[in-house]
Amino acid sequence: MTRHTLSVLVEDQPGVLARIASLFSRRGFNIESLAVGPTEHAGMSRMTIAVNVDDLPLEQVTKQLNKLVNVLKIVELDPDTSIQRELLLVKVRADAQSRSQVLETVQLFRAKVVDVATDSIVIEATGNADKLDALLRVLEPFGVKELVQSGMVAVGRGPRSITDRTVRSADRPA
Repeated sequence: MTRHTLSVLVEDQPGVLARIASLFSRRGFNIESLAVGPTEHAGMSRMTIAVNVDDLPLEQVTKQLNKLVNVLKIVELDPDTSIQRELLLVKVRADAQSRSQVLETVQLFRAKVVDVATDSIVIEATGNADKLDALLRVLEPFGVKELVQSGMVAVGRGPRSITDRTVRSADRPA
């Protein structure tokens, strides 16, 4: 199995996320990462879905996704030709003795301190999954108290956009 990243442009309507997630579920696929948000066009949302699956079953799911009325366009994003990022918030133990080491680690990974308490620090970091995993490995000895990680968001490199030719079809009458 290989990891695939799908960028799915959908109409911004109630129930679309549930229908798409259930399509993957019915096929027995576990969605590793899912992020949904608005696009630059009103009435459209973009879903970034990361899933580990073989190529042939993914092709079948993609064909079924295309049949859903609220799905406007699906593009598989190649990691080499796209930019993929995740957001991480992590609360780390940081007493007076370890605080300077934690702060050095934050600088090393180009992360930010977003909250400081007497016994902990909350760190915000963005990057690809490998960078965030490396940061967590370095912070682990200090003691991770709490962790929240977003789903991946991704966009293709270069001038082309997934929404370039899709706007007209999104404005189609209901």
